[in-house]
Amino acid sequence: MTTTAHSQTYEFRAEVQQLLHILAHALYTDREIFIRELVSNASDALNRLQFEQLTNQAVLDPSASLEIRIKVDKDAKTLTISDTGIGMNRDEMIENLGTIAHSGAMSFLKALREKGNTNTEIIGQFGVGFYSVFMVADKVSVTSRSFRADDQAVTWTSDGGGTYLIEEADKSSRGTDIVIHLKEDADEFLTDYRVEQVIKKHSNYVAFPIHVGDKVANAQTALWRRSKGEVKEEEYQNFYQQLTYDFGKPMLSVHFSADAPVQFYSLLYVPSKLDRGLLSADHQGGPRLYARKVLIQEHAKDLLPEWMRFLTGIVDSEDLPLNISRETVQSNRIMARLKATVSSKVIGELESFAERDPEAYITFWNEFGRMIKEGVITDGSHKERLAKLLRFHSSRSPEGWVSLAEYVSHMVERQKDIYYLFGDDLKTLAHSPHLEVFKARGIEVLLLSEPIDGFLVNALGVFDEKKLHNGADAELELPEAPQNPDQPAAEPVAESSLNTLIERIKEVLGERVQDVRESKVLTESPARLSASDQGFGADMARVYKLLDQEFDLPKRILEINPRHPLIHNLAAMGENPVAKAVIEQLFESALLIEGIHPNPVEMVGRIQAIMEAATRTR
Repeated sequence: MTTTAHSQTYEFRAEVQQLLHILAHALYTDREIFIRELVSNASDALNRLQFEQLTNQAVLDPSASLEIRIKVDKDAKTLTISDTGIGMNRDEMIENLGTIAHSGAMSFLKALREKGNTNTEIIGQFGVGFYSVFMVADKVSVTSRSFRADDQAVTWTSDGGGTYLIEEADKSSRGTDIVIHLKEDADEFLTDYRVEQVIKKHSNYVAFPIHVGDKVANAQTALWRRSKGEVKEEEYQNFYQQLTYDFGKPMLSVHFSADAPVQFYSLLYVPSKLDRGLLSADHQGGPRLYARKVLIQEHAKDLLPEWMRFLTGIVDSEDLPLNISRETVQSNRIMARLKATVSSKVIGELESFAERDPEAYITFWNEFGRMIKEGVITDGSHKERLAKLLRFHSSRSPEGWVSLAEYVSHMVERQKDIYYLFGDDLKTLAHSPHLEVFKARGIEVLLLSEPIDGFLVNALGVFDEKKLHNGADAELELPEAPQNPDQPAAEPVAESSLNTLIERIKEVLGERVQDVRESKVLTESPARLSASDQGFGADMARVYKLLDQEFDLPKRILEINPRHPLIHNLAAMGENPVAKAVIEQLFESALLIEGIHPNPVEMVGRIQAIMEAATRTR
């Protein structure tokens, strides 16, 4: 850092220097977005000043209009973007234009490596939007005066190299002026018409007037306050892109308003893809919250239930007081009513979406189904409505999807409960021995393979007065299976031999099993693991395993099928040493099918020993 009487030269951090080099030399596609970024920053400065004026009467130039002005100077080859917003002093200038982009720069550079160096759509997502100006500028100067009357105006200047200069400036009015000295190949931005094109494309709904020359270039009308029937689909898409910098189409636009119990206007969007950052604990989600068109919270996380954090957009309340502090928003009683009303409206839109376009809803479910499940678990006030939005794979259609209402419509005569099974994946579940008893009776079973499903079924419990029942329950009460005279059942192991085998299995497995007994339900598999208490605790071992945490292997009941050839052969082996290895493998294979084997690799040696015994010639 070098210093003179009234100026100081600072060095950018290494990451920012690298970012500036890329912006100046590598990114040439859609360079017009630098205008979008600078206008967005100006709009934010005006919003912050507007909020400050609600509680502070000592604002510099209190009567100055809130606006953005863009001036083209062809002779000087400069473009000037000015606002009358909150402004900056020297320290804020250093913070906002010198070092604050450090962490954002790292994230931005990582995204560039992943998406390629020609992708400008991600600019703005990492707090580096201001620096996009160096795609078109040889030099940039930012002159700003804070809203605080006693603060000195300052100018920040940089050519996009390794340093920037800050010096005192002569500016009497509040706000910020950005003077952009354009490169030779960026002279397209030296006409009012070209600048107006960019404003209408990217910033048409900024809430403050944007003057280009003597003309206001943007619509300004808050899209969310217009009647839904007046808004074209293209307008919804353009506003979504302006709001999110996601240049794809939103999956769903949710536009509604209400007069009671609170008056508000809202425009929310469901993105086309799940942002994986939503799953992190420190995600900054939530729509923008306005009070009478004044932005009072950028990320209103408390405005919607946590499970709705995939939504983005705007909620504008007429009932929230303008002088409400950001810290007390969440404790305001009107806020609670607003949250309940908006949440209910969103769920209603999802219900309509699922009904009018089931195929598109499945696309939504594949992206955001986990959030709906989370809502059932955590949002008791909306649990019953959300349950209708759930979709599952099932034994009836393993590749398709079924709602709980559709499942109920498929129930066979005298079926009382809704049955489900847990497993690691659909292929494993499709071969689960637990399914045999249900297939024999034509009963559909929900196939659950996500870690969250264990919490889901316990939180839901009942749907349409039908209990959700684990199909691995040892005490199933099912309708009688129809008899098939063309397929007579195989002869079972003699009772005395079966009892001897059961005692032998108990001796080998010891306390690892709760009990060993003859199965009344198996038809094709040699064994299954069941439990008399299939609930939250019974599935936690699988959840812990999927989360790679230590867990105690649960004790289950090992049921053996007395008609299966393997059980016949095992009973006939008596005290043969190989029988012990087969019993061990029978048990651990059942653990593997259940998805709760703590270490499947341990089976390899035993399997090889059994194979050796089976292939030994006498």
